[in-house]
Amino acid sequence: MEDILILAIESSCDETAASVVKNGREVLSNVISSQIDIHTLYGGVVPEIASRKHTERINQVVNEALIQANVTMEDITAIAVTYGPGLVGALLVGVSFAKGLSWAYDKPLIGVHHIEGHISANFIDNKELKPPFICLVVSGGHSHLVKVKDYGEYEILGRTRDDAAGEAFDKVARVIGLGYPGGPKIDKVSNEGNPHAIEFPRAKVADNEYDFSFSGLKSAVLNYLNNLNMKGEEYNQADVAASFQQAVVDVLVSHSMTAVSEYGFDKFAIAGGVASNSHLREALKKACEERGVEFYMPTPIMCTDNAAMIGCAAYYEYLKGHRSGMDLNAVPNLRLGER
Repeated sequence: MEDILILAIESSCDETAASVVKNGREVLSNVISSQIDIHTLYGGVVPEIASRKHTERINQVVNEALIQANVTMEDITAIAVTYGPGLVGALLVGVSFAKGLSWAYDKPLIGVHHIEGHISANFIDNKELKPPFICLVVSGGHSHLVKVKDYGEYEILGRTRDDAAGEAFDKVARVIGLGYPGGPKIDKVSNEGNPHAIEFPRAKVADNEYDFSFSGLKSAVLNYLNNLNMKGEEYNQADVAASFQQAVVDVLVSHSMTAVSEYGFDKFAIAGGVASNSHLREALKKACEERGVEFYMPTPIMCTDNAAMIGCAAYYEYLKGHRSGMDLNAVPNLRLGER
């Protein structure tokens, strides 16, 4: 069988990324141009700046991906691109560039769902993993608990009702003086704190035990800090970070293990930016071991936004015969399972 080489492009937020993926699971190149230093100045991602930087960098990033993979456009089987969800301007840069390449080189075009890409990152780092399994997707914009029924076939068991886990990390990090990006900074400083110093609430959603809500937890942290401020008392930054993080981890682990038990799955995976959190990884690994469940997690670099995961997801779409037309557009609020 002839090798299938996918050139993948990812530009949904503030990373301009391109990758060449061979037969779905072998990454020949994975180039990521990050904008973190720029957005740190503003305390978060500025959509207009992100779009401009994508425009400036996408050509160089794609060329570098081809060079590192030691291939040319003639060798490429198909072109894949994230078309949603994400920042609409950022998505449009990637989609427009991919459509241009598809038309110029007469290559099939495959639009990929960003969350499907995150889930597929597990296939790259765990060659033996195959559906079905339960996957927890936790990132800056998403908290999803998903039943992965087959490649490209999903059932959403639970999703965030308000703030996603990563969004809560960023907001709490900002108010306790850690800055952006909040996730890695809270993960690091919490090592010096007591995770049980402050008992913040663990929210449950009444009508769906698998849905998430982190807005109340964020408010509880703000109220705690405001009360101390009004009394003129100091707070321990590491203790607040560790206690907040423990509350998030407890909820994510509890929901995940309830789903694994109820549906009788023996495989569980995590994905998304927050999946690189060391405390979450350790807690889920321990919980899975206690239940005899196989635990899968991508390497930290594969948890971030990257194009290799998009190439992996696109491979299975390609095998199914799914193709996108020149009318492919950015869909900022695209839901998992929609096409």
